[in-house]
Amino acid sequence: MRTISNVLLAAVSAALMIPAAARAQAGDAAAFVLRQGGDTVAVESFRRTAAGVQGELTIPGRARMVFTMSTGPGAAVTAMELRVWGPGAPDSAPPLQHATVAYAGDSAVVTTSAGGQRRVQGVRGGAGAVPVFSPSAVAIEQLLMRARAIGGRDSTLVPAFALATAQTTQARVAWLGDSATVTLGGVTVRARTGADGRLLGAAIPSQNLLIERVAGTPALAAAARPDYSPPAGAPYTAEEVRVPTPAGHRLAGTLTLPRERRGRIPAVVTITGSGSQDRDEAIPLVPGYRPFRQVADTLGRRGIAVLRMDDRGHGGSEGDGMKATSRDFAGDIAAAVAYLRTRPEIDPDRIALLGHSEGGIIAPMVAADDPRVRALVLIAATSRTGRRIIDYQIRNQVRQDTAIPEARRDSAYRANMAQFDSAGAQMPWIPFFVDYDPLPTARRVRQPVLILQGATDQQVTADQAPELEAALRQAGNRDVTMRVFPNLNHLMIVDPVGTPRGYNALPTRVVDPPVLGMIADWLAAKLR
Repeated sequence: MRTISNVLLAAVSAALMIPAAARAQAGDAAAFVLRQGGDTVAVESFRRTAAGVQGELTIPGRARMVFTMSTGPGAAVTAMELRVWGPGAPDSAPPLQHATVAYAGDSAVVTTSAGGQRRVQGVRGGAGAVPVFSPSAVAIEQLLMRARAIGGRDSTLVPAFALATAQTTQARVAWLGDSATVTLGGVTVRARTGADGRLLGAAIPSQNLLIERVAGTPALAAAARPDYSPPAGAPYTAEEVRVPTPAGHRLAGTLTLPRERRGRIPAVVTITGSGSQDRDEAIPLVPGYRPFRQVADTLGRRGIAVLRMDDRGHGGSEGDGMKATSRDFAGDIAAAVAYLRTRPEIDPDRIALLGHSEGGIIAPMVAADDPRVRALVLIAATSRTGRRIIDYQIRNQVRQDTAIPEARRDSAYRANMAQFDSAGAQMPWIPFFVDYDPLPTARRVRQPVLILQGATDQQVTADQAPELEAALRQAGNRDVTMRVFPNLNHLMIVDPVGTPRGYNALPTRVVDPPVLGMIADWLAAKLR
């Protein structure tokens, strides 16, 4: 389960793909490099002309966005288009999502296409508003240039258009010499600017994010397709597979198989957390964190096969993740189990599920409907409705943001909740998650269950693990093991504090070895 800001980022990255914009060209090209700590988390190359700006935003392991923003007098935006591809996809591949924004009178018309479906929305009050999509620094620069054109010596309100929610809002730009602050949706950007409003550099304290303007178009080697092959000398192979689903799309995945096998072997299907993620469950803001690759390696050395897959609509997988709910994702996992049962190497009655965060919601859905599933591992799984989870996450995020004065925290909380609820109109996942109570499904689970939780987790709090355990036991399940690890966060990484704001500064970015050891020992016993 990621924080609300990450959920909204996923909504933008996946739903706001606007049509083909020319890629930034050489010559007068520049770029913004976004860094957390010493790590580059995104590069946005762009080229400005009198007619507007063309750009390409690459988020390693997550998405590549190509956009065109047309502008008129006073830096007002007159049109925009955007396309989004998964990581490593060539230009010749069809985009996962495609969108356009056109302005007519006092309204903006948004057209989105994804998964073969097209949607047109009209939004009042959007005339000339600057389209904002995270984590675009070009959008921040456009707000600054528009504010400079509007005028105002101290503070200026600039109409903005939130692509994630298809709603108009306002950004407040406050000037102080060659510096400015941009406040939008409870987030404050502290910027260095040129005389014309150009963005020269910035910091977003609440996200520990730095933005640097550089000349030319820097390479981003980290954006290359992830390597899913086994490490040198590994006692298992890694096979690229395509998993068919009843919904008609295919899921791309990696199946690791022990080299030495005696008869049919047990297998595990991994299930990612919320937001569009690849098969390793990598998080770009925490470079090096690939928990499911660690799981596959650990279990492969214990004679257990592992199938891990890109989420639908992400990476190499087909389908449209933006129109899916947790229940739909459960259907994808059930299809993965069915696929494994067709493999001659796999014992069809010794298949387990391992879910992290939202994956800990999905695994019980599948197991409750499929008694042949042998066992479940639930990592940082929730016991409460999504509304309670999000309410806690937003309140916690606002409370920890030192850039928000205490007197404004209640209003910042309400604004963030309103933004989240508005996003629900675009993403079916949100209303489903908000209302879903995982405990009734947990009470239907009869298979052995291992519950693992980090004590410092500030995304899914540790007190939910015993609540989940109690629900399983109350329904008669006697094979339930629960363990809370001290000093581990939501990612099961050593972290005495546990706030997502500090993830990028952690000295280690791998799952704690005792967690992997317990998973391997427990599954080896249950799948023998």
